[in-house]
Amino acid sequence: MSIYDKLTSLGITLPPVATPAAAYVPFVQTGNLVFLSGHLARKDGKPWVGQLGAGIETAEGRQAARAIAIDLLGTLHAAIGDLNKVRRIVKLMSLVNSTASFTEQHLVTNGASELMAEVFGDKGAHARSAFGVAQIPMGACVEIELIAEIE
Repeated sequence: MSIYDKLTSLGITLPPVATPAAAYVPFVQTGNLVFLSGHLARKDGKPWVGQLGAGIETAEGRQAARAIAIDLLGTLHAAIGDLNKVRRIVKLMSLVNSTASFTEQHLVTNGASELMAEVFGDKGAHARSAFGVAQIPMGACVEIELIAEIE
């Protein structure tokens, strides 16, 4: 089954690349690696605002991370033209807007990690970092960046 068949079976339509909000580009390729800039959680086209541990629970944060993963796939598709060229999802880095006492950043980030495994199978298994931070641009609850190896 192709990557696109998997996406269809999951009910996922790839979004277009978002316009950068500052002085950066959405992706950079060097050799066989593609680096995607951080993507903010969005809900209904607007930043998914809030803080984990203060109004947003882990389950909702997971949903936000999964939504980001879909946006990342759209950007990766734009960068390489065909997601079937992905050799491996190398790494995700997740920033979770959270209170000082919130300690489930890793569970929030699972929303993105699990989607990568659903879509890419073994190629979706990746290294990862998940950090709790005091704030994210525009007040978003989660931001994730991705590194992929391609053929």
